[in-house]
Order: sequence, then C-alpha cells, then structure tokens
Amino acid sequence: MSQTSVYLKSKSHYEILDGLRGVASILVVVFHVLETYSGDRFHQIINHGYLAVDFFFLLSGFVVAYAYDDRWDKMTQWDFYKRRLIRLQPLVIVGTIIGALLFYFQGGAAMPLVASTPVWKLLLATVVGFTMIPLLPSMDIRGWQETYPLNGAAWSLFFEYVANILYAVFIRHFSKTVLTIFVILSACWLVGFLVWGPQGDVIGGWSIDKIQLNIGFLRLLYPFFAGVLLMRMGKLIHIKGAFAICSLLIIVFLSVPRIGGAEHLWMNGIYESFVIIVIFPLIVAIGAGGKLVSKSSIKVCKFLGAISYPLYITHYPLMYWHIAWVNNNKVPMAQGLLVGLGLVIIAITIAWLSLKFYDEPLREWLRKRFLVKKAGKE
Repeated sequence: MSQTSVYLKSKSHYEILDGLRGVASILVVVFHVLETYSGDRFHQIINHGYLAVDFFFLLSGFVVAYAYDDRWDKMTQWDFYKRRLIRLQPLVIVGTIIGALLFYFQGGAAMPLVASTPVWKLLLATVVGFTMIPLLPSMDIRGWQETYPLNGAAWSLFFEYVANILYAVFIRHFSKTVLTIFVILSACWLVGFLVWGPQGDVIGGWSIDKIQLNIGFLRLLYPFFAGVLLMRMGKLIHIKGAFAICSLLIIVFLSVPRIGGAEHLWMNGIYESFVIIVIFPLIVAIGAGGKLVSKSSIKVCKFLGAISYPLYITHYPLMYWHIAWVNNNKVPMAQGLLVGLGLVIIAITIAWLSLKFYDEPLREWLRKRFLVKKAGKE
C-alpha cells in the first residue's frame, strides 16, 4: 500500500544559530567543570555560565516559532507534540542511563545519600527519569533535592516541554501586540526577581518547591517567548562575521565575574537582566541575520549544532563524578584541571557517539513509525 507522508519536512536551518548553541553548550560543560573549584556562587569561574540555559530558551523560542508558526493548518497539536518528543526525548534516556551507571561512583560528603540509596530506588529513579516526570524531594537519592537526580541538566528540558505546551495551546494564537505585552510582563517579573529578589541571580529551577519553581518559570517565560516574538517581528541584523562576533559576545558576557558581591545583590541582578533581556535577543538577531561564506565555517557550525543538545543533556553525570572525586580527595584546581579537560573531551565524544549511533537512527525510525501514515488512514 502506498504511503502519504504527513511528516512536514524540516525547514532550512539558521546555521549560525546552530553553531552558537554549540558554543554555549561547550561553555556550560567548562563552567560545570570549573564550578567544582569555585566554592560558592560569588566566586565561580566563568561566573555567569549558567545563563547559557536562558540563552537556550530564547534560541528555542525563536526556532520553534520559525519551524511551526505557519504550519498549524497542516498539523494537529498532537502532531506537534510527537515531533517535539521525537526530537528531544531519545537523548533524555541516554543521559539518564549514564547517570544510573555512574551513580554509585559519586558518593561522598558532597552527595550524602548516594551510598545509602538501595538499588531498587535507583532503578525507580531511572525509569521515572526516562519519562521526564519530575521527582519530588521525598524521592531524593543524592541529597540535592533535584527533580532529575541522575541527570540534573534535564530540569531545563522539563521547562522546555512546558514552553512547548504553552506555545501550542495558547501563545501561537496571540497577535504580535498581545505577545509583546506578555513578553514585557515576563521581563518585568524577571527584573523584579533579579533586582529586588533574595539572590541577585537566576541560579535555580531544578527542584519541586515554591522558590525553585518560581525561578524555573521566570527563567523560561521571558526568553522563550521573546524568541517567538523576535522571529515574528523579523527584525534581523545583517553584519559580516556574525558567527565570530556572536560567539565572542556569548563567551564574554557569560564569563564576567560576579558583580556587587553578597553586599549588593541588586548590582548582579541588573547585569543579568541586561544580558537576558537585551544582549541575548541581540545575539540571536545578529546570528539569524548573518551568513556563512566559507566551507570551513559551515562545517564548524554544523558540527557544533549537531552536538549541542546531545552534549548538554548527557554531560552532567560526568560532572557529578568530578565533584565527588575532587571533594573526596581534596584535589586542588591546578591538579584537577587536566582531568577536567579530559572530561570535556569525553563529554563531547559521548555526545557525538550518542548522536550518530543512537539518536539519529532512532529518530529516523520514529519518524517513519509515527509521523508517516498509510494512505486512506489519515
């Protein structure tokens, strides 16, 4: 029987944005390696590296709107959800499995519950982790009260799914005017928390409690839907060397030391507000408006874009091990940096292998299985 595809072909990519996602993902891994030696949030090395998550949200909003805004007459909400699940969920399983395999190598004072966690509880956390259902603090197996204790980075993917649902159910229907008002109100909430809130930064979002959920949603709503608005406005910036310029901006703004210290939290809050609300949209506008002219730059951006999500969603179990190793053995930074560099290389290698030998083949099979219907059954 012949088949009629209901799978909407992917649109051409913004290759520079793909590359920038890869740059930010690598910076996140480096940030997490160095974070082990930082002591606290006021002395972190590459201090604002955690803002890469907010950048990812803005990028994601832009790309989702670009990919789907004009396709709702060709697909249902369920078609949209299937496409997003097929794109994102397979690598969640890989990250969770890596976290489970390394779990008992991560025990120590920094993670006090690891050694006492029974195997059945680890297996339960693994299965639940596959589904992206967040764990309550009562099911904590590490001592950090994470929603995804085997793969901490998955907390942001949970909010990514929330954003996709909000987009599909409500936001796609908003006019530019209504969306602009929504984005402005979200920005006000973000600024209010950062400037007058209790911590002067957006660190958080990975636990099920009032404070962490508040941080998670305020980190999500402005960036993601500002990305949607930016795409709909079409106000792109066309300059030469866009990829190099945007990469430099990301590295610089995410590496700025903490501003104001513990005495003046509002100062750092103003900085982060400026970066999230002004600089990140500017970077995306430049990246989306730029062009790659050399074959080498095209290859670099394609590679960085390809590994960006696999790297982000699979690297953190390695960081748990690194934190435990450094804390249990009192390893100084000068001695541990070589191991940290090795972990960055290992993380990139795992990401590439996961992409080529698991994610891409599985997504192609899932596409044919769930996004192509037989003629006469549509």
